[in-house]
Amino acid sequence: MTFKPQQLTPYHSARHYFGAEQRRHREAARLSLVQLAEILSSSKSTLARIETAELMPPPDLPARLDAAFGTDKHFHGLYQLAKREAHPDQYRRYMDFEGHAEVIEQYGAQAIPGLLQTRAYARAFLGCQEDLSEARIEERVTARMSRQERQHSDAPPYRWAILDEAVLRRPMGSAECMYEQLASLLKQVNTPDSKVQVMPFSAGSHSLLGGALTLLTLSDGTVVAYEEGIEAGHLYEDQSAVKRWRRQYELLRANALSPTESAELIRKVMEDYKSCDTPPS
Repeated sequence: MTFKPQQLTPYHSARHYFGAEQRRHREAARLSLVQLAEILSSSKSTLARIETAELMPPPDLPARLDAAFGTDKHFHGLYQLAKREAHPDQYRRYMDFEGHAEVIEQYGAQAIPGLLQTRAYARAFLGCQEDLSEARIEERVTARMSRQERQHSDAPPYRWAILDEAVLRRPMGSAECMYEQLASLLKQVNTPDSKVQVMPFSAGSHSLLGGALTLLTLSDGTVVAYEEGIEAGHLYEDQSAVKRWRRQYELLRANALSPTESAELIRKVMEDYKSCDTPPS
């Protein structure tokens, strides 16, 4: 029986177009999936699923495709469009702002913000959503990791995060997963590009206890606020509303532990995870 490649729908979305372009360039170069996989140090199944838009391309693939096909930044550009589609429509405008923000300030009450998550933590966090398939979880994880690419660029955004102490102590995945996540967090507590503070239990209640907040400062000085609850989030662009969120965030910053004190607490919680085979209660 002659193998017939699955028909593609390149104009359905940017992700579909990325896959169709990968196949078009591969066939023009007279390469099989196996041959292209060898060139890219990838796997045939991964490339096949990308061509049919079943899988979000990993962040390092576009550059390798451009190098293999001599297409300059063709696949890089397609990936910038495709990775936005891994997020629900309501977040796309926020994602646009985040991608250009010069300063990113966040507060997390229940979980570590996505820009600070390790891959294992992100997978454990997203795995709690029962309506997501394994493939969809992996796609969301890849998209989340792609959002962190700017942090390793020549012009990273300045980041400030305030985390409730509960975020450190709530097990997400295994004890090893939490230890590695907190170790990653510790490296970002006090650098030229990032600061992390912990809001301790001893501080008591405060106005942001029930949700998560992000403030994005754009290149023209404009600030937008994104407040996220359990089911939905809301993007605030009206500056009077943004100012109210800014005041609440500044109050939180003033009452949180200093970066040095936060680092000490993070190390203590890390030892708790390291000393047990199962996550501490």
